Amino acid sequence: MKVIQLHNNNIELIKKAAKNNREAQHVLYEVHAPKMLSICRYYVKDIQKAEEVMLNGFFKAFVNLKNFKNEGSFEGWLRKIMVREAISFLRQEKKVEFSVEDIEVNHEQVNNIETAIEVNEIQQHIDALPEGYKMVFVMYAIEGYKHHEIASLLNINEGTSKSQLFKARQLLQQKINKSNIINNGTDEMGR
Repeated sequence: MKVIQLHNNNIELIKKAAKNNREAQHVLYEVHAPKMLSICRYYVKDIQKAEEVMLNGFFKAFVNLKNFKNEGSFEGWLRKIMVREAISFLRQEKKVEFSVEDIEVNHEQVNNIETAIEVNEIQQHIDALPEGYKMVFVMYAIEGYKHHEIASLLNINEGTSKSQLFKARQLLQQKINKSNIINNGTDEMGR
């Protein structure tokens, strides 16, 4: 019963926010900002710029809130806006490059990374990826987009998306293996 009440309150809050009720918009912002900032941070390394991207995303969300039809989750709708805003920001910064070579991708590749490194270190490794690799990796591995969706959003072909993901995974695995050697004196095979 409480879930229905919470859902109904969210619907009413969204309706009020769509009518430019500042208090309702503030509540929606407070509830969703932490998660939306983490999404923006996946794409944008600098926390202040990620916050700027998030604020721009919320502005666009509030301007277009009348287009939200309650046919899916509000958080999912908001998440898509944040991802698009982050992509737009990176394009404006001219930091996105995709290598044009396609690689034959082995779909049976298994990630055999056994590591004890911290989440912050993994985030640093992701941040160090070339922007094109990073963007595709985050969209696929973290956000759950399919290659055809990534290709459409980034205006690249599906093969390029797959290639970028393959290269990103290779680089990440190399970086994590190197961290394991530095931190533990062993690689992923325990050598």
